[in-house]
Amino acid sequence: MNSAVVILIAAAIYLGMYFTYGKSLQNKVVRADSGRPTPAHKLYDGVDYVPAHPLVLYGHHFASIAGAGPIVGPALAMAWGWLPGLLWVWFGNVFIGAVHDYLALMSSVRYDGKSVQWIAGKLMTRRTGIAFEFYILFALLLVIAAFMSVIAGIFTKTPEAATASILFLISAIIVGYLMYKTSLHFAGATIVGLILLVISVWLGFKYPIQASYHQWNIFLFVYIIIAASLPVWVLLQPRDYLNAYILWFGLILGGVAFAILGSKGTFTAPAYTSWSASVVGGKPSPFWPTIPLVIACGSLSGFHSIVGSGTTSKQLDNELHGLMVGYGGMFTEGFLSTIVIASIAVYGIKVFADAGIDINAANWASIYAPKVAGEIGKVGIFAKSYAYGLQDAFGIPFKTGAVFASLWVSAFALTTLDTATRLGRFAWQEVVGMLMDTTEGIGKAISNKWLASFVLALVGMWLAWGNQWLILWPAFSGMNQMLASIAMMTGALWVTKIQQAGKWSYAVLIPALFLWITVSAALVWFLAVVVPGIGDVGTRYAVGFITLVGILLNLMLVFDFYAAWKKPAEEYAAAS
Repeated sequence: MNSAVVILIAAAIYLGMYFTYGKSLQNKVVRADSGRPTPAHKLYDGVDYVPAHPLVLYGHHFASIAGAGPIVGPALAMAWGWLPGLLWVWFGNVFIGAVHDYLALMSSVRYDGKSVQWIAGKLMTRRTGIAFEFYILFALLLVIAAFMSVIAGIFTKTPEAATASILFLISAIIVGYLMYKTSLHFAGATIVGLILLVISVWLGFKYPIQASYHQWNIFLFVYIIIAASLPVWVLLQPRDYLNAYILWFGLILGGVAFAILGSKGTFTAPAYTSWSASVVGGKPSPFWPTIPLVIACGSLSGFHSIVGSGTTSKQLDNELHGLMVGYGGMFTEGFLSTIVIASIAVYGIKVFADAGIDINAANWASIYAPKVAGEIGKVGIFAKSYAYGLQDAFGIPFKTGAVFASLWVSAFALTTLDTATRLGRFAWQEVVGMLMDTTEGIGKAISNKWLASFVLALVGMWLAWGNQWLILWPAFSGMNQMLASIAMMTGALWVTKIQQAGKWSYAVLIPALFLWITVSAALVWFLAVVVPGIGDVGTRYAVGFITLVGILLNLMLVFDFYAAWKKPAEEYAAAS
């Protein structure tokens, strides 16, 4: 197989499905209306409810949902060979991921920017909403831990990316001020932002910041507490808008590079290695059902429903922008994962050879994942493969390409990290509000946004401290994928009972049930096979407890879904 063939097939799939399947969802299911006021206008508050330019919102949404997920997961899944992971990405994108993301966003828009868990409670039972809220809170703790570990690892191995990332955050604050508080507005602020972005990268090469993994953990702990509590226009919107330029530059550069490599783009990695490659926790992991424990994003992701209904729906300026932001954002993520798989399939063996590791088709299944988690680096395998592609296609120096790829990943991972903390703060405050009065006394103190962010960041840092990435990543991924199945079941109810979309209901329901069965089996396997072997006692009990609670809440939620599905549509008139 050749990288050019894979890139062109992916482009054809995504463009074709966007303008056929996606447009059908917009027109026949959601029935988007440009004349219907969105929550950003109806409930404008200048903090969370703020209408955004569609490109700005696309940048925020994509940067928030992507993070390191569509890169790290597919890179790790290469342990099974390049073909299984690639098929999971493509089929998952088309039939689950993009549908899930778009419906989560648009159903939230119709309910004044309410969260997916609130909608689940509205369409099922109040108990469902409470259980869903607790599930999301636990899942977000794992998101924070997993991404804190990823970013600290990148900054430790590539200090140039650390400097550039910090300067990029400062640049985003400047752009936010220029965009919203001066007469320079959108176009002028964009030009200034792009100049500052280039300067940030240049200074990153000149003045790399050297620090240990634990020192970066502490830095990230402080950063997310602050970033998660700022108004969205200060950092979140401008940073993610600028991230979109990094994204498109990286995607176009990588897509063109691997499309024109010619004979140099021939895949050297095996297409298939073993049904039970050593991946999750270093254990032999059967591709089904454990693949969703590895590819957390890139194919589909429940975290996207929290972002779509948590921040994006509050910033959508026009309902017709939803398809590009929600549906298109997921397809963009899938194309990124395709480039990741293609780059490693071409250059992965070369990267291993540079590290002095002899890898081949015979030992690939057993040593690939442990070595990527260790000597090669969880992002390094992609960054170096991508850099070799740019070098062979355009003559770009290897070091420049590798640092750019690392900055690309860290910029998105930082977005996911502080967005997850912000969303976790929302979930924390909603949970506290269910248990006590938050207008005064201890309830008001406990629900304070700074305290909520501090607790979430502290627990996340504690879990990330031991750097047990092959444990944290599957734990986060499994909870995340289970969240996707529950969110998609909620979407199926909305499409069936509220939108009354007829046969389109099954286009949502069938994939949701398949995913639920798959991830439920994967989490039970993880709890029985991997968790008992975790060396650190604290991590073992913490991850085991969160996973067990997730499984139990998941069973409650699917029971509530079944009961709601049997009710006649007439009973939902008041919920529309």
